[in-house]
Amino acid sequence: MAKTSLIFYNLLVFYSFFSYVFLTHSAPQSALITQLPSLSGSFPSKHYSGYVTVDESHGKNLFYYFVESEGNPTKDPVVLWLNGGPGCSSFDGFVYEHGPFNFEAATTKETVLKLHLNPNSWSKVSSVIYLDSPAGVGLSYSKNETDYTTGDLKTASDTHSFLLKWFELYPEFLSNPFFIAGESYAGVYVPTLASEVVKGIDAGVKPVLNFKGYLVGNGVTDPEFDGNALVPFAHGMGLISDELFEEAQKECNGNYYNPMNETCNSKLAEVDEDIDGLNIYDILEPCYHGTEASENMAVNLRLPSSFRELGETDRYLPVRKRIFGRAWPFRAPVRDGIVPTWPQLLNSISVPCMDDEIATSWLNNPAVRKAIHAEEGSLVGDWQLCTNKIQFHHDAGSMIKYHKNLTARGYRALIFSGDHDMCVPYTGSEAWTRSVGYKVVDKWRPWTSGGQVAGYTQGYEKNLTFLTIKGAGHTVPEYKPREALDFYSRFLAGKPI
Repeated sequence: MAKTSLIFYNLLVFYSFFSYVFLTHSAPQSALITQLPSLSGSFPSKHYSGYVTVDESHGKNLFYYFVESEGNPTKDPVVLWLNGGPGCSSFDGFVYEHGPFNFEAATTKETVLKLHLNPNSWSKVSSVIYLDSPAGVGLSYSKNETDYTTGDLKTASDTHSFLLKWFELYPEFLSNPFFIAGESYAGVYVPTLASEVVKGIDAGVKPVLNFKGYLVGNGVTDPEFDGNALVPFAHGMGLISDELFEEAQKECNGNYYNPMNETCNSKLAEVDEDIDGLNIYDILEPCYHGTEASENMAVNLRLPSSFRELGETDRYLPVRKRIFGRAWPFRAPVRDGIVPTWPQLLNSISVPCMDDEIATSWLNNPAVRKAIHAEEGSLVGDWQLCTNKIQFHHDAGSMIKYHKNLTARGYRALIFSGDHDMCVPYTGSEAWTRSVGYKVVDKWRPWTSGGQVAGYTQGYEKNLTFLTIKGAGHTVPEYKPREALDFYSRFLAGKPI
């Protein structure tokens, strides 16, 4: 009996050792990134990247870049980050927002781009998976081009498949708290994916993800709430007069998204005229138009320092200057008495052309592609911040029902908004979170970062929180990196913001 017990004990010890060695250290070594061009010094934590095949028969491959936490990767949360579009690469978040590096642009033809460690990287407190999704976006691709016609529901399903396979590759992170985060059109990606994850958990799909909650920044949510947000925002920011606001309210009866008469349309045309030329991503930033860019930049340099400092960031790479023409993402213009559906509207919008030379040159550098194990051939082609390769259908409807279902199940949700974004204004996000009907448990109040008021927040029952970030635009961590890391850290830790 004693001998049997000893054998059993030895087997148990061996199994524990085996599990520790092969399960806690099972990240695929072929995915490990050992060096990056322009980076001097060592990585602050382990980085991995590569492809996960989500459809073998089609050769559909999604590209990820995984940054281990710089804190305690065995226990810190794992967060999936998604940029929106639809059609924009999550390297937008990696390069310009909260990735592990700050990118210092080359100053002359003789100098080269440099990478510095980012003191406000979200990998300070969590591991982060940056995913290019759906196939056709960024460095992700499919060998069957029919996959480039997709939509909300298929994207959520494919991304869920990616997660299941990714955690099979990295099982040592299965027990870590898992969160999903994103911004802009990821306001659709995040709740639809979260719903797929929860359905998988309920069905006992393996591996079982330790899903805890999600974050959405300046996110597309509901066509009516988003569409009706801009006019009140423009008035509140002093962009249109009291008289025009009152006339628009009267003639449109508060319905700016789907105007029912020509008088309402004429008032909205006046609003269009007043805000024409503003940077829709941050009304504090200058807006450059094509060949006028150089002249306007020179004018900007002659402005008083108090104006030039508006929207400044402490990153090496200044906040990008957006160069774009007319764009109105969330109010459907009437044409011949026909109001286009939201999918038609989304597919007809020209994605603003951004000055993204840093990310474009870096990710199209063959040495970088090789270092991060990315496809370099014609299957992917040149990396673009936002692609027109995909045809995308909004087939999930309003996101409010998704948020209700998820928060009712006990999953934590943080809805945050840069309060100077005119693309998806905070007025819409504030309105829809209030419309859910949950009891207020943390009344509207300022929140602080570094001893200063950084914005305002209101907390609801069932762990639903709305948050504004003072002075930030559409991509919050790009404008306010320190404040963003502050609220992100507190939310993941379950602390009050």
